[in-house]
Formats: sequence, structure tokens, C-alpha cells
Amino acid sequence: MGLKLGIFGTGYAGLVTSVCLAQLGHTVTAIDKDPDIVASLSDGRPTIHEPGLPELLTNNLQTGRLRFTTQAEDAMAAAEIVFLCVGTPPRADGRADLAQVEEVARTIAPLLDGYKLIVEKSTVPARTADWIDWTIRRLAGREHPFDVASNPEFLREGSAVRDFLQPDRIVIGADSSRARSLLLDLYEPSFECPIVVTSVTTAELIKQTANAFLATRISFINMISDLCEKLGVDVTTVASSVGLDSRIGGHFLSAGLGFGGSCLPKDLSSLIKVAEDNGVDVSMLRDVEHINTARVDRLLAKVERALWVLRDKVIGILGVAFKPDTDDIRGAPSLGVVPRLHGAGSILRIYDPAAGPNLQRLYPPDDRLTYANSALEAARDAHALLILTDWNEFRSLDLGQLRSLMRTPIIVDGRNLFEPAQVQAAGFEYYSLGRGEATLRVEPKRVYV
Repeated sequence: MGLKLGIFGTGYAGLVTSVCLAQLGHTVTAIDKDPDIVASLSDGRPTIHEPGLPELLTNNLQTGRLRFTTQAEDAMAAAEIVFLCVGTPPRADGRADLAQVEEVARTIAPLLDGYKLIVEKSTVPARTADWIDWTIRRLAGREHPFDVASNPEFLREGSAVRDFLQPDRIVIGADSSRARSLLLDLYEPSFECPIVVTSVTTAELIKQTANAFLATRISFINMISDLCEKLGVDVTTVASSVGLDSRIGGHFLSAGLGFGGSCLPKDLSSLIKVAEDNGVDVSMLRDVEHINTARVDRLLAKVERALWVLRDKVIGILGVAFKPDTDDIRGAPSLGVVPRLHGAGSILRIYDPAAGPNLQRLYPPDDRLTYANSALEAARDAHALLILTDWNEFRSLDLGQLRSLMRTPIIVDGRNLFEPAQVQAAGFEYYSLGRGEATLRVEPKRVYV
């Protein structure tokens, strides 16, 4: 028999968690303050682009295991476990902004009516649970029993549903036997993966450490990519060969524009602050940040090298999401590339299969910036094509057709999407990252018209 759950927040983590826990047979009430979001989700219309989510949302609304509301009381009344899935965006100083977490804690406190297990699902700095406990206890008093636990999510945008239903591991951080037992009851019947049971603070740190390590791998291979370029070596060969070592593995060793999104940059920055506040030298992680932020500069230098003068040059941009299979642009390289090219006087034609509307809210169309309905439309009459996201749709483009549409056949590939020989054989000048100078130019030389 399933448990009754309340979930605060319907962003990426909250919505995927709500839908997937309902799919496992639990009764879920999800809360969001925005009535428009609640109305959309209640009608079966997801507010995020995530493969597999629409079908599961519709199915669980129809079974009655899942509902959405703006009223916290609706979730708290019957819930045995209450998940906190609200945002923890970075502050200007790099620390996590915990205002939404505190707001939920203050909302929960007067609604306690018997034992509740309150679980952090949002990524938070170590010892945040202590503050949640202190906030609720101060407002609710000691006569209302509750525990605060940590159950971090390890969801990748674009594969979040699969990651939830087929996890590598589940981490449970709980400091009381009652909290541990309740979370084990939630997960053990449905999953055969390893379940790590540890303290609350340890669980909080596990999540941030995992993301910081992934970010470090990405920045490391991008640093090697820069060296490969100087030595005339192909970084993809280096990375794939290194990844064959069982001690290393091949994941997160793709050179390119670095990491983005809502998790890795934020969690890396937050961990740095936690470490520095506790007197731990994490200068290595500062370098990881620096390497990542410099990727856009390196790409734009290639664009300028290819075009010489950027003003009045038509540049087609393929992809603005931070990764494929999502419409999320948080931390995306496009947020650095688009305004700088626009400010330099380039004429931009932008296409993304899912994220275009989100970028358009930040950068509305004007006489030098338009949004295309296809990759080929973005490439038409362009002096260069710039690839920022590695959607599979772009891999399958007909290079001959693409070349025939462009004013000058130049591709600047920030994701190393193509094999250099393949693109050069199709008649393109091809600029990629970490493949060596020899791959950059083909003859005959281009002529601007």
C-alpha cells in the first residue's frame, strides 16, 4: 500500500518527483504558489520539457494518485512525508539562496497536526536541515513531533524520468530510526539499486560533492582540449582513450562549452562557499569555475577568427538550451554568446527545438535578432553557423543542403558535433574545440558576397 506524500514545489525536481512517486503507487499532493502552473499541470500540460513526463503526468492524474493545489493545507492534512523541492538559486556571493526553503518551513510549522517527516529534496548546503528544524520548532513548539531528513535528487535534465525510476543509488539522510524506517518503506519495495543510509548532513554533502566532481571532470577535459588544440591533437581521441581506463570511465569527458544548467554551477559555487566558511582551501574548485566561464570567450574568439569583422555578419545559432532534450537555458552558454554577438552588431538567426521561447523572453526579436522555425531556416544566407547545443536533430542535418543555403560555408562547433573530415568533405570551413589547428581550414578560400 502506498504512502501519502506532500510535495512543495513543481519545478524540475518537484514535478518529476511528484509524477514518478505517483507512478510507483503513492498518493501525491503537489503544491505550487502559482495558480497558472497548478491549472496547467492539473490539465495534464507539463510546464517543463522532459521526455516521458507528459505521458506519466496524464496517467497519474487519471488514476487519482496525483493532484496539484495552491493550498498547503491540502497536502499537509494527510501527508506522512513532506518533500521540499523548491528552488535554491545562487546569490550574488555564490551562496545558495535559501529564502524559498525557509518560506516552506515557516508555512509547514503552523500546519503540523501529528508526526510528519519533512524531507529536503532540493540541493542545499550542508547543515541546512538544522536551520529547517530550528525554524519549524521555534514556530510550532515542542508539542508537535517531526523529523527533518535529506533525500537528495540525482536527476539529469533530459533524462530525469529515467533517472528517477532507474537510479544508480538512493541516498537517505536521517538521524532518527523513525525517519529512516519511513523513507526505507517509501523506496525499498520499488527499487533494487544500492540505498545509502547515512546522517542528514552527510547526505546533504554527498549531493554537492557529486556535482562538484562532475563539474571538475568537465573542466579538466576542457583544459586538456585547449592543450590538444595547441599541439594539433584531437581531444576526442584523447578523451575516449583515457575513458577506457576502468578507474576513470568515459562519462563527462566530452570537451566543448563546459557545464551549465541549474545544478552544477550553483552547487559548485555553494560548496566552495561552505568550504571556505569552514577554513578549507578549495582553490582547485575555483579553477574549475574559471575554466568553465572562459569557454564562451574561447568560442567567440573562434567566431571572430572565422569572420574577421562581426558587424553585419549573419550568424545562424543552433541550440540555446544548456543541453539537449530540455528547454532549460539556466547557465547555458547561449546566455553569454547571444548578447555579445548582438552587441557586436551581428545579425542573429536562432533556432532551438525546445528552448527558443525561453530565450525569447530575455532577448525579444528585433531587426538584428530573429527566431527561426528550423535549423535550415537559421542557416539560410548565413555567413557562419554556430552550434551551442548538441541536439540529435543537428547531427542528422544534410550537410550538402546546409552548404547550399549558406552565404559562406563556415561552421563554428561548440559541441564537437561532427567529425572534421566529414564536414570538410562537404565543403565547409570547420572550427571546433580541441581538435588541432590542422582541422580548421579548407580550400578554396571563401569569398564574401
